Amino acid sequence: MTGRVVVTGAAGKLGRAVVLDLAQHGWDVVSIDRVRPAHPVGEFVATDLTDYGQVLELLTGRVDEHVGPIDAVVHLAAIPAPGIVTNSATFANNATASWNVFNAARAASIRNVVWASSETVLGLPFETPPPYVPVDEDYRVRPESTYSLVKALEEEMAHHLCRWDPQLKMIGLRFSNVMEPADYDAFESYDTDPLLRRWNLWGYIDARDGAQAVRRALDHDATGLDVFIVANADTVMSRSSAELVAEVYPGVEVRKVLGEHETLLSIDKARRVLGFEPEHSWRDR
Repeated sequence: MTGRVVVTGAAGKLGRAVVLDLAQHGWDVVSIDRVRPAHPVGEFVATDLTDYGQVLELLTGRVDEHVGPIDAVVHLAAIPAPGIVTNSATFANNATASWNVFNAARAASIRNVVWASSETVLGLPFETPPPYVPVDEDYRVRPESTYSLVKALEEEMAHHLCRWDPQLKMIGLRFSNVMEPADYDAFESYDTDPLLRRWNLWGYIDARDGAQAVRRALDHDATGLDVFIVANADTVMSRSSAELVAEVYPGVEVRKVLGEHETLLSIDKARRVLGFEPEHSWRDR
């Protein structure tokens, strides 16, 4: 599948990889952010997503020099983590931006929406142990921060929007901690203390593999809401996954025989439904 796609948050770490990947696979990309990416690909429109009028104008193809229908939306823009700004500011920005994008997409008759949910809805930072490992999409979300609460509300909102409009497809990708190759030099230091990265069960996602997941979600032929954990196939640690769980979460049920460095953020569903398969690892750097 190809067409004209809007990517919000295009200047971010994941956004840059998504824009490049989609362009390389034949999509006509319209990049959206408050600031111009350092190396823009395709069209760029500076947009404040908390202003519904701007979002509606954009997604209905009414911006001068960028006129024309939009076939799909990839919504990545957000204040990217808790504690960067106040809780109220996080909620006001992220919830409003997502509502505006989702609602304007419906108003523009765009039926293909993929957005960045988050691994945080699984219960990060796991001060309360996970219900089992590898964690998956089968248990009720457990937001533990305002940032994560908004992500959980986005998934609930998408559920009802798809209920209202049976032709709508909305896919939420619960991305793990996004990394670029330059970040991998720090990974060996994590082995000194397993508690340093227990907050997300030692997971990560290479930005290039995150972009692959976005493209596969756009290509997926379905309607309704679906959500997927998107992580790399391995952990950030040199120690074995089974050893980490036994030391840090000794009372937690392990539901499968774990590979040596197998992710504890299950990507089985993304593999099965989307055909997602990570192609990059920090171990190959």
